[in-house]
Amino acid sequence: MHEGLAAELSEVIAEPARVLTATAVLDRLSHDFYWYSPVLRPQLVNKTGDVAVQPVSVEEVLGVMRFAGQRSIPVTVRGAGTGNYGQCVPLEGGIVLDLSLMDKLEEITADGVAICEPGLRLGALETQARKQGWELRMYPSTLVKASIGGFLAGGSGGIGSVAHGGLRDFDTVRAFEVVTMEDKPRVVLHEGAAVHEILHAWGTNGVITRIWFALTQAVEWTQWSAAFDTYEQAFHFTESIAVDGAWTKRLATVFEWPIPSFFTPVKQVVREGKALALIMIATEQAGGLSAAAALAGAEVTFSGAYQGPRTQPLLSDYTWNHTTLWAMKADAAYTYLQCGFSATECGEQFRLLRERFGNEILFHIEFMKSGDGVVFPGAIPVVRFTTEKRLNELIDYCREIGVFVANPHVNYLEDGGRFRADNIQLRAKQKYDPRGLLNPGKMISFRKEAVSR
Repeated sequence: MHEGLAAELSEVIAEPARVLTATAVLDRLSHDFYWYSPVLRPQLVNKTGDVAVQPVSVEEVLGVMRFAGQRSIPVTVRGAGTGNYGQCVPLEGGIVLDLSLMDKLEEITADGVAICEPGLRLGALETQARKQGWELRMYPSTLVKASIGGFLAGGSGGIGSVAHGGLRDFDTVRAFEVVTMEDKPRVVLHEGAAVHEILHAWGTNGVITRIWFALTQAVEWTQWSAAFDTYEQAFHFTESIAVDGAWTKRLATVFEWPIPSFFTPVKQVVREGKALALIMIATEQAGGLSAAAALAGAEVTFSGAYQGPRTQPLLSDYTWNHTTLWAMKADAAYTYLQCGFSATECGEQFRLLRERFGNEILFHIEFMKSGDGVVFPGAIPVVRFTTEKRLNELIDYCREIGVFVANPHVNYLEDGGRFRADNIQLRAKQKYDPRGLLNPGKMISFRKEAVSR
């Protein structure tokens, strides 16, 4: 079957070498970092596509969508595969649409909007943007590898979100073009509020093929770290920097001990038994930050220039979900949650979680700005996994005490990400993919029989 399907697709894709059937290649292109979750690991390990294709143009994407639609073949879109929910894992086989070769940066406009293809790596965009006086508003800790299309389809925020919010906020995503899976596939331009139909929908309701992504003016940054005697001291100091608009920052992260002990490549910035704060601060303010830390009783353990994605050491490699990776390297029993704590009640929420779950949960805070301008403690806590039942008890208790959880241990959009309460993503799927062929199984509220044709 694979060979016959590949032969037919070779008539759609101009170069047969971009139609892939080798077992090892299919396995790689059919998976992401789903194995961060001990729950998803056994569910998804054996799921693969029947064939992978690597288009280089919108015309080829349209051709693949027509081909698949006529034959009722599922299509699962893949970026760089740096996501963690199994977003690009094909549950029903079919075609894996790998957009990595559609990686052109068309231009950066005079007002700082990058117009590009979805396969463009964020690290490459950051490097080019800084040459022109701009930089990314936000990016994941997988900066060098992650693609912009994958980030928009499956991400929500990252380094920079303390100042610029998440992808859904402040018109960061200005527009994109999307190829549909209708009877006659077409390219649909989404601008303004319409981007929310497709944003963070895991490729379940359209294929992003062109992007208008707002940047911000480049800043000369300093990477900075400090050790504190207690988590509470580290948290309150970092919070004071994060919420104060007088400080120009790109990252404000707090780890309780023993999380810093997992960061073996940068052990020089860690102090035994102490909580750690990592901050990216405007270089002109680095001296003032160190002075403020000294007044707070902290030891500044590192201060050095950020010179782009290849900076060594790159301290953002230890933040956001890279923190989880370092924890798992230290002890395979660790996994994670994705949480949002209350800006005003977080202290009580920390206390309640520690009281009930002890060191099963280790606090790792990433300060973020919400769409209404409030800076709050987002979090990717490190969790010691024992059973799925115990993990779900922790998730349920978080929600009971007002902690938001995007559950990274499910493989569907509604509980695993930024599914919108207004169902705009679901309505878009009904409109653009009425047969349910795009990444099937990942939007469980979709029902083919409920669609009027």
